[in-house]
This record gives sequence, C-alpha cells and structure tokens, in this order.
Amino acid sequence: MNAQVEHETKTTRRRPGFIAFSFLLAVTLIAASWIYILFVEEASLFALFSEKNLEHTREFLFSMMGIGVEEPAFFSKESWMNALRLTYETLVMSILAIGFSVIGMVLTVIPASANYADGTLMLAKKWYSRLVYGVIRILYVFSRAVPELIWAMLIIFIFKPGILPGAVALALHNFGILGKLCAEVIEDLDMRPIRSLASSGAGKTQILIYGIIPMVMPKFITYILYRWEVIIRTTIVVGFVGAGGLGQQFKLSMSWFHYTEVTLLLISYFILVVLSDFISEMLRKAVQ
Repeated sequence: MNAQVEHETKTTRRRPGFIAFSFLLAVTLIAASWIYILFVEEASLFALFSEKNLEHTREFLFSMMGIGVEEPAFFSKESWMNALRLTYETLVMSILAIGFSVIGMVLTVIPASANYADGTLMLAKKWYSRLVYGVIRILYVFSRAVPELIWAMLIIFIFKPGILPGAVALALHNFGILGKLCAEVIEDLDMRPIRSLASSGAGKTQILIYGIIPMVMPKFITYILYRWEVIIRTTIVVGFVGAGGLGQQFKLSMSWFHYTEVTLLLISYFILVVLSDFISEMLRKAVQ
C-alpha cells in the first residue's frame, strides 16, 4: 500500500513538470515558425489584403453565387440530377472503401495484437506468432504512411478511372489506421472473462466468440464509423486524380471556370457529409 502511494506521489510530481515542458516547447516552436515566416521568408500578411486580391476574391465569390451569370447551374434541373448522381457515386465509393478496409482489418487484427503474439490472449503461444505480428504491423505502418491521394494515383495506372480505384485507395490507407486502432483495443482487454471461459473448458473458438468479440465490438464499430466519416470527407480529394464522384467533377468544373457548378457540388457535398454524420451518430447511440 505504501509503495503504491509513493508511486502515485512521484507520478503526480512528474506530471506538472512534463506539462510545463510541453507548453514551453509548443510556445518555442510557434515563435520560431513565425520568426522564420516573417524574417527569413520575408512574407507579408498585409499583402494578402491588397486591393488586387480583394477584387479577385469579390469576382470569384460573385461568380460562385451566380451574380452576373446567365444560367447558374443551381437553377438547372439537369445540373441537380447530375450532382445527385455524383453524390450517390461518392457515397458508394465511401461504403466500398470502408467495407474493404474492415474486411482486411478483421482478417489481421487478432494476430496483430501484442497479447496474441505473447500468448496471453488465447492462453496459448505459437512459435510463429511473433513473426506474424511483426509482418502485419509493418503492413499497417506502410498502409497508413502512404496518403490516399498517392494510393489513388498509383491504382489509376492499374484500373481505369472510376469509383473503384478511389475505393481501393481509401481502403488501403484506412486499413492500416483501423488495424492499429482495433489491435490496441484488443491489447487493452480485461483478461479476467477470458480466463474464466478457459477455466470452464472453453476452446479457442468459444473464447473468441463469447469472450473477445463481445468486449471489442462496441469500440470496433465506433472506430469504423469514425473512419467512414473521414473517408467521405476524403473522397473529394482522391476524385482529383480521376477516382470519380464529386471530386472529379469538382476539379473539371474549376478547370472550366464553371463556378456555379462548383457551388452546386459543394452544396451536394455538404448534404452528404451532414447525412453521414447523422447516420453515424445514430448507429453509435444504438451500439452504446
């Protein structure tokens, strides 16, 4: 008891020092960044608000609102139908992406957990567990280290442009992120229910179905829904390289200076994000 109190006292003493050091380090980095921008790069913040820039901004905003445009896209039924079709394609891309990444995560997450590698999770250790653990963890790191846009640019050379390359690119990036998050959930499990099942004579399959899955499923679903929301927000980025959906049309409309179409696409994208947030929130509440 005394040892525990002493340990907590030492931890409490160290924590304020670490917080103070972190705060001073952050302030130093911020100050150094601004000094470099203002004195080394000689950047001027006032140049952003020059009369010429303000005039370009005004023209751009007026064009997006349809002021001075003969046939604004958001007053055209055909444009709305095309935007809704692209919104549907974007939604399909996001669902495919999260589906592919979840499948990859489910197939690899248990061997990628440290407590499985050392034999404490399934109460049995195999000689190859450490090797498999290391290989999968390296795959996770490589998968999430490459941005979605780079994955999409590489995959476009294999598949023809469309929503499938975008979905695969998003899935490859999020596979590593989901795998790492869900593996950490398994590593933080309370092992007492699993030991109780094992002492009652349960086999590995029964431990997995009745012990591990019920405990990890709520957090798994939370992480999956969170990454799905992120994927929807990223679909427009991978669309810039020909992955289809709203992103591809957004790039084309900007290239052709069809600014009212850009406004329409942004409205459609906003509706899609709000809808996905609502669905995700409802599902999270249902799980809890």
